Amino acid sequence: MAEYKEMRLDPIPFEMIKSGNKTIELRLYDEKRRSLRAGDRVVFICRQTGERLACIIKALHVFENFEKLYSSLDLIKCGYTAENAASASADDMLKYYSLAEQERYGVVGIELIRP
Repeated sequence: MAEYKEMRLDPIPFEMIKSGNKTIELRLYDEKRRSLRAGDRVVFICRQTGERLACIIKALHVFENFEKLYSSLDLIKCGYTAENAASASADDMLKYYSLAEQERYGVVGIELIRP
C-alpha cells in the first residue's frame, strides 16, 4: 500500500477542498511538511466528523512567511472567496501560526489534485 500523510482540517476548509474550491492548503513548513513531495498522497481528516479525503500533491510552494506567500499565490485557491479575497491578510494565519514559528520553519502552500 502506498504511503501517505494525514492532516487534520476544520470543517469549512475540509468542505472547500472536497468541493474543489480550495486547491492550496497553507501550513507551516515544519519537519512533518518538509517530508512532502509532489506526487505524494495526503489524506485530510475532518476534525468534526472524522470524514477522510484523499488528495495528491501537485506542487509545494515554499516561502519565508505568510506575507510573502499571500503576495505570490492566488488566494482564491488558498480558500478565500471572491467576496473576501480583497480583504485577505497574512495576519489571518496568526491564529494558527505565530511569527516566531514562521521565522523558524517558513511556510508552504500545498497545491492539491483530487484524484
